[in-house]
Amino acid sequence: MADDETSVFRALADPTRRQILQDLREGELTAGDIASRFPISGPSISRHLTVLKAAGLVIERRESNRIYYSLIEERLAVSVGIFLSNVCPEQVVMRHKRKKPTTKEP
Repeated sequence: MADDETSVFRALADPTRRQILQDLREGELTAGDIASRFPISGPSISRHLTVLKAAGLVIERRESNRIYYSLIEERLAVSVGIFLSNVCPEQVVMRHKRKKPTTKEP
């Protein structure tokens, strides 16, 4: 597995980081909003966000004195997809075949 994907799976190894990613599916959140959802310190949340940023799973934008975080869905999907296609390529092919829409002619 490439180092690029390794950082993604290391980031996903922690349940707090996985929950942060799930929370970000709903949309952009401030660092304070994210921290308020967990019973751990703000600096701990900051470290988790740093790991997620380093893995390319979230981006941040600053507005005044607030930092907003957003999920980079494509990065997660591509990394997991590469892993799955290497580990079980037949299953990936089968899923694609099943999802193709069937067209009925009148």
